[in-house]
Formats: sequence, structure tokens, C-alpha cells
Amino acid sequence: MEVSSDKEPIVDHASLEAYVAAIYEAVGLSADHAALMASIQVEADLRGVHTHGIAMTPMYIGRLLDPEGIDPRGTPRVVHSAAAIEIVDADNAMGHIAAHFAMGRAIERARETNIAAVAVRHSNHCGAMAYYPMMALEHDMIGIATTGALPSMAPWGGIDQVIGNNPLAAAIPALEEEPIVVDVAFQNTFPAKIELWRERGWPLPDDWSLGVDGRPTTDYDAALAGWGQPSGKYKGVAMALFTGTLSALLSGAAWGKELGQQLPEPRPYPGHDGHFFMAINIAAFEDTVRFKQRVDGIVREFHSSRLADGGDAVRLPGERAATVAARRRDEGIPLPAQAVARLAAVAERVGVSGDIPARA
Repeated sequence: MEVSSDKEPIVDHASLEAYVAAIYEAVGLSADHAALMASIQVEADLRGVHTHGIAMTPMYIGRLLDPEGIDPRGTPRVVHSAAAIEIVDADNAMGHIAAHFAMGRAIERARETNIAAVAVRHSNHCGAMAYYPMMALEHDMIGIATTGALPSMAPWGGIDQVIGNNPLAAAIPALEEEPIVVDVAFQNTFPAKIELWRERGWPLPDDWSLGVDGRPTTDYDAALAGWGQPSGKYKGVAMALFTGTLSALLSGAAWGKELGQQLPEPRPYPGHDGHFFMAINIAAFEDTVRFKQRVDGIVREFHSSRLADGGDAVRLPGERAATVAARRRDEGIPLPAQAVARLAAVAERVGVSGDIPARA
């Protein structure tokens, strides 16, 4: 969902990338890794996913500066390869760096094996998941990505947090229409989103959060002390169980509470995260143009649907984000004022001078 306010500063995306990259270089990332981190985070802001954009930078910098935290010089590498699969050891690098490397490896292997899967261990939080399967689009492949997450949900029928929201993302190319890009966590909300709603004074929907007693709540503090409601009720828990298995158990990464704790404040164990990536070469199954034309047909059939009461348009997964991103590349990104202030503070902390490049 795109969220913005007329009072928010407008920032040029290329200038913002350079500014954020300088912050990461200042704490020890290589120039290439710093630029990649900035690009992935700013892409999230371009697509309207501010909870996973530059607002995460202060938290990441804190973990990079912690001697027992993330290793700024961590370098992902392949440690096992067999037929169409690989296992990557992230070397306690930033999760974004490991995820980008692993998705790239899946695409390369799929050129030879048509379907390829890469599991990752010893990684960290890797941001908005849609970025990684979208890497496959330009190669006429379907991309799939999952990741484990801190335990933030209870099992269906329980009230103890034992499972993360373990998101799933996928990207399907089209010929003339926008690609279908799915990015779903199996929990209706998470702490960063609740904080964003609080900062803007927006009321919490009643289907987002549960208090510590397991009952629905719309109170900010009670929601932050509790956890998000599973998407689709028991189905959301089931899907998180499945994607978590792919992300953690196949690679030997941590699962659930082995990753750390969500309450009373998020406290992940560095280098414990796991991810899973897959690339599917369409040409191995079907003529690529015919496949993409059929995707176009599905998109147009959706668009031709009669609108439900109160609806303004029918949108497929990823369409709104693509429209927002295209506009923001031209007009700039409206950023939450609090996120801008925190970014400026962390820049000063690590010795990066200059103001955040706001547009007039």
C-alpha cells in the first residue's frame, strides 16, 4: 500500500541512493555492497513499501556497528552444489547482499537446468522480498523467494509466539502488461507498520493485531506488545509453516525461536536467518511469447471484471507498486518525516556530511 502525506519531504531517488550508500560505506561495506544495499532499500520506497525502505537503515547500521552483530565484510559463497540446487553460506553478511547473490545463482543455474533452487544460511534480514524474484523477469523466468522471520505469530489455537510471518514472493513475466508480482507475509501486520500508523495518527484496522491475551486490539501499545493476526486465520499459519520450512530447514538455518525474539523488542541473533530462492525457465515448458501473451490475457480478464461496491479498480498483485514506482522515479519519493530525521541522525553518527537531498 502506498502511504504518503502532503507534509512529507520529496526526495530524488538517485540522490537518495548515493546518500544511503555513503552511510553503508562509512561502516565498512565495500562500495559495491553499499550501492546494492541502497538500491534495494530505495526500490522499496519507490514501490511504496516504506517499512522496508530507508527507514530500516538506522537499525541495520546499529547491527553493523555492533562487534557481535552483522559483519560488514561478510561475503556470501556457494558451499554445496548438486544438479539443480545450491546452498549458500551468507557469512553473516547483510541479508540483502546474500539474497541478491543467491537469486542470481538460481537464475544462472536455471539457464542450464531449467529449474534451480538455492537455499541460504547464516544470513540476516533481507528487506522487501519482491525485489529478488523480480530479478528473474528480464531473463524470461519465474522467480520465487521465501525467508524466515522472528517468531511473531502463535500456532492456530495458541497464544505463544513460535512462528514468524515467513513471507513468500514471486514474479511472473508478461508481454505487454505489468508482470504479476506477489509479495505476501502471512501475518496481517508487524511492529514497524504499527509504528508507521501511530506516527501518522491513523487508526489500526481491527483485523491487524492481537494483544498478549490473544484477543483482537486496535490500541497501538497493546498491538506492539502482542502480535499480528495471521492472514487467512489458520491458513496463514499453515503457509508460514511451509515457507519457513523451505527457508530454514533446507539450508540448516535457524527456525522460530532459534532466530531470536520479537518481544518485548525485536532481538535477532546475527547470522542465523535462512532464505530460499527458485528460478523457473519458462522456455523449458512453453513457448515464452505464448506464455507471456497468456499472462497478458489473465491480466486483462481481471481488469474487465465488474467492480465491487466501493471499488475504484481491479488490480493484480504488484500493479499498484509498479505505478507508484514509475511516478516516483519522475517526481521523487515522499518519505515519512520521522524516517528522514532518523536517517540524518545516523548519517551524522557515522560521519557522512550533507543534508538528505530533498527536491524543491
